[in-house]
Amino acid sequence: MILVFFWKIKARYIPWAILHMGLDRLALARRSNVKFWKLLGTGKGETFTPRDADVLRWGLLVVVDQDSEIANSKIIKRWNKKSHSQFSGQLSPISINGAWSKKSPFDQIPKASSDWSGKIVAITRARIKWRKNFIFWSSVPPVTTSLHSSPGLISAIGIGEAPIGLQGTFSIWESGEAVKNFAYSGAAHREAIKATHRHAWYAEEMFARFALIKSNGSL
Repeated sequence: MILVFFWKIKARYIPWAILHMGLDRLALARRSNVKFWKLLGTGKGETFTPRDADVLRWGLLVVVDQDSEIANSKIIKRWNKKSHSQFSGQLSPISINGAWSKKSPFDQIPKASSDWSGKIVAITRARIKWRKNFIFWSSVPPVTTSLHSSPGLISAIGIGEAPIGLQGTFSIWESGEAVKNFAYSGAAHREAIKATHRHAWYAEEMFARFALIKSNGSL
């Protein structure tokens, strides 16, 4: 089972959030029912560069046993208590291309039907070669403009495991067709794909689509 959580906090809790980005790693690593996890910083979804960082929103993605009570764990309850707005969702994979931290964490999760008619979550994630960061950032603006003007997009934010070098996006769409139209019909996105091959700026990358089985709150 794949679960994702995002929390919006007030500015006075920023030091607490930064501290628990470290402490919660230890707690998650000790839980036998957690098969994969990533604590996430976020961005406003405007430039997807370090200056885009949103220190008022933090996230967690976990792969857990089907009968896991992670949603009622102390970790989640602590974040819920410190936040003034939460989003949580259960995902089921539709299409996974690439790896995350040299792993394939979603391979053992039952797949949703390829003709799923509900909302879609798209997650992109990449580890950028250090010498390629500035070239990558210069190519981002046209793609983000295209993303935010795409028909069928509900919301999109940047995500990352580190401020520099580990970049990604988390977006929610009305349908799979809307995601495909952005990915394959948008000129800016097609050019970004060409630039990716031309500059070879990724050391690792993943593009994944999920069925949003259920969700609570707003992103």
